Amino acid sequence: MLDRNKLLIYPITDRKCMKNDFYSCIESALKGGAEIIQLREKNISEDDLIAEALKVKEICRKYNALLIINDNYKAALKAGADGVHVGIEDTPVAEIRKIAGDNFIIGATAKTVEQARKAQADGADYLGTGAVFPSPTKTDAIRITSQQFKEIAESVDIPVVAIGGISKDNITSLKNIGAVGAALVSAVFSADDVERETAELKNLCRETFGL
Repeated sequence: MLDRNKLLIYPITDRKCMKNDFYSCIESALKGGAEIIQLREKNISEDDLIAEALKVKEICRKYNALLIINDNYKAALKAGADGVHVGIEDTPVAEIRKIAGDNFIIGATAKTVEQARKAQADGADYLGTGAVFPSPTKTDAIRITSQQFKEIAESVDIPVVAIGGISKDNITSLKNIGAVGAALVSAVFSADDVERETAELKNLCRETFGL
């Protein structure tokens, strides 16, 4: 069973925006209070992804944090990661659930109530919904209004995480939309001091999401 408290602040890696070593940035986010990391690598081979995931998993274990792999459930299973996050165009949740079993965390992107309900019915453990703001990392991302987010969150029983362009400046405007936390990319990993930035963002997440 996924502990939804771990989703309060949910850093997603993007080496392009990191100012320091990849692995030390991840460790700094965990030191700052993150309890989950999503490893997102779009342009490397499966073998390289598995090798990288094994290193990140070792760091996550030091902090009792979860490791989620973006898109590639096969790499996640081979590396012994805690789970996978899949987009709408990726391998269906139901297919992954059949292969991976009940103890593997599956996160799914949902941009409509229909997608959210289907993901839950198919076995997803949590949803990622957005973009709640214009995203610097996904410039073509479809925007989701606060009302649309609330409707999605209220349509399911599993936790829903907000994603897309979230920063210190706008995070508190996500109060009362039904989110349990915020997924953050550049807000965490482009910081000069990732540990301090994560800690400050986590406090804002607590204030915003009431955990």
